[in-house]
Amino acid sequence: MIEFLRAGGRLSVALVAEDGGQIIGHVAFSPVSLAGAAGGLGLAPLAVTPDRQRTGIGGQLARAGLAAAAAAGAQFVVVLGHPGYYPRFGFRRAAEVGLGNEYGADEAFMVLEMRPGSLPAGGGLVKYGPEFGEWERP
Repeated sequence: MIEFLRAGGRLSVALVAEDGGQIIGHVAFSPVSLAGAAGGLGLAPLAVTPDRQRTGIGGQLARAGLAAAAAAGAQFVVVLGHPGYYPRFGFRRAAEVGLGNEYGADEAFMVLEMRPGSLPAGGGLVKYGPEFGEWERP
């Protein structure tokens, strides 16, 4: 996934967590499109090596990544992830503000409005970059 985003020049924010020179976690943000809105990013992927999961590294990466996204001018961030995990960072179900996604996800599709009023009043369909389609191919 990251290779496709990097090759397409679509990594807006990418951070790694290291321990002893070894990468143990990574978070990336790339542009998404939404008619009537600019400055949207998608948080994907957020990954931590299995032996280091549930130690707080993912949370640190998510917070640092969101701060970097805000500093880069992100207006809103969407994520397709576990609905029990991402609300702790301020995400809420995107359908509550009329947002849909091209994958048909409901509760797992969430949004964080970084700048109030940045989302179109009528909602709309959020589309991820073409690299996500490339990644899904067998």
